[in-house]
Order: sequence, then C-alpha cells, then structure tokens
Amino acid sequence: MMQINMISDTVTRPTKVMLEAMFSAKVGDDVFQSDPTVNALEAKAAKLCGKEAALFCPSGTMTNQLAIKMHTQPLDEIICDHYSHVYRYETGGYAFNSQVAVNLIHGTYGKITADQIEAVIQPPADWLPTSKLVVLESSTNKGGGNYYLPSEIKPIADLCAAHNLKLHLDGARFFNALVEEEYDILDYLQYFDSVSLCLSKGLGAPVGSVLVGKSEEIKLARKFRKVMGGGMRQAGYLAAAGIYALDHNVERLTIDNQRAKEVGLLLAAQDYVEEVMPVKTNIIIFELANELEASTFLEQLETFGILASPFGKYSVRFIFHLDITDEMFDQILLVIDQLQF
Repeated sequence: MMQINMISDTVTRPTKVMLEAMFSAKVGDDVFQSDPTVNALEAKAAKLCGKEAALFCPSGTMTNQLAIKMHTQPLDEIICDHYSHVYRYETGGYAFNSQVAVNLIHGTYGKITADQIEAVIQPPADWLPTSKLVVLESSTNKGGGNYYLPSEIKPIADLCAAHNLKLHLDGARFFNALVEEEYDILDYLQYFDSVSLCLSKGLGAPVGSVLVGKSEEIKLARKFRKVMGGGMRQAGYLAAAGIYALDHNVERLTIDNQRAKEVGLLLAAQDYVEEVMPVKTNIIIFELANELEASTFLEQLETFGILASPFGKYSVRFIFHLDITDEMFDQILLVIDQLQF
C-alpha cells in the first residue's frame, strides 16, 4: 500500500534534479558572507520581491522572528490576526526574542482589515505598549489557505504609514496565493517593509526561508540571526535548492491549489463532513459531523495509507503538495467517497 502524506507541505523531498543542483553548488562560509550560492539566492530573492536585500535562514519561524526583532523595541506590540502563525505556532517567540506584546484581531479566515487595525492601535500612555508592527499572513494556515488581494493590502499599508507602523508579510505559502490570482509580485509586495518567504513548503526545498527588506534592516537581522544560532557555514548546498525551487516550482503550485478545490467539493458532499472552509489555495480545513472526532477519522483514513493532521477535536486539515502524484490523488478521491462512519 502506498503512503500518501497530507499532514503538511513541509514533508516534500528534493527531486533528483534538485539534488543534482545541490550537489553541484559552489560553497563558502556564509557567516563571512562568502558562500557564492547563498549570496546568489539572497540577491535573487531581493530582486524578485523588489527589495534592497535578503537573508537566508533555516526556517520561516526564524525569518518571522527576525522581522519582529528588527522592527520593534521592548515594550512595543505587534498587531495580527488571532490565527496568525507568529502568535500560535512560534512558541511565543515575539515575547521571548523581542520582549513585545501582541494585540490580537479576530479577522475572517485569518485576514484582517485596515478598519480593524485602526480600532486597536494603542494611544500614547505609560501603561500601554506602543503599537509598532502589523503582521499579515498570506496565504493563511489556520484560516484555511485564504489570502489577501493587493487591493486589500493597500489601505492597510496606508494606515501603517499614517501611524508610523511597520508592515511585515508572513509569506510562508505566498506563492500559492500568487499563482492563484496571477497578480504581479512587485505590485503585491511593494506595500510591505519586510517579507518572509518559505522555500521548504510547496516549493519543495528541504530547508530554508528568506527574509527580504531594506539593506540596513537586513544587516541588523543578520546580526540577530547570528545571536539566535542561525549563522550557517557551507549553506550553499541548501541555497541551491532554494534557487532551483524559485526557478522551477512556482507555476506548478496551481496543481496543488486545483486538487485542494476538487477534494474540498467532494468532502462537502459527504455525510460525515459538517462544513468545509472556503478552499482558496492548497489547504483544506473541514469540520466533521455528528461529533465524529478527528482522531477516529484519521485512524480510519490511515488504514488506507493516507495521513493528515487534526486541527481541533472535530476538525481536520489536508494540504496538497508536489510529492502527491496523479495516482495518489486518484486514491484520495476514491477513499473520501468510500469512507463510512
């Protein structure tokens, strides 16, 4: 029985051609900024995003945490949706690393608006933290793969400028959103002071995320990366995978998005499913019916060789990625239609 892993798009493994690119990489010592392949990846990412500089890091959590650190001071606060990855899944790093508070907004499927942000900006007071940074996530993880349009970001960016707030994008799955709408990447990212782009999810690299922004801020982030233990040596082997991913694996994300939409429609028709969140990209989150617990559902699913994640007592998450073949996809459709509880 073949195993089909929909736990996350982080489970992808390098393809043969990606491995060949990694093995042939020219390397140096990145702590001394002398690894040519890391330098090439950073230059490529900065140019792609229309920013001055970039920094290659081991993970998206690190790039997000570095962004918070470089944009804030202790006793400041960040504003984000209550579903945000920086709040829920980064171990409270905003408090540990940067000594800042968090101001949570209950948005819609992980998205917040300029009006909601304006309503929570702190007035000057000795007993209140200083609002300093807004963090948006696109696409959203906990929000089911939802994403912002440029027209939705512009009023947020205008508000941030008016209130001297920085704006950061957690773009862990940004490219899934980019290919869905086919908007110009520069038109989208122009509004952000910094952007975190993950290479090890849908793009298929084994390790790594890139933080892009202004040169002086990235220079500061590089120092913070070092103190966090993120200074790497011959990291060009990993950076080569990132370069390959950006060159070859962006457009194919439309396949993952389309598969998720098809499965979402099929799930919505099943008696054992109460509700499916709107499927926008490669993530499906659905609520089970009749008090069917996620653990029971996943145990049954695993008997067919399919793995997925619980996302609450009665909810489940599927994520599609490049390691799911056509044969695997057909099996997923077959099993979903045959499950009985």
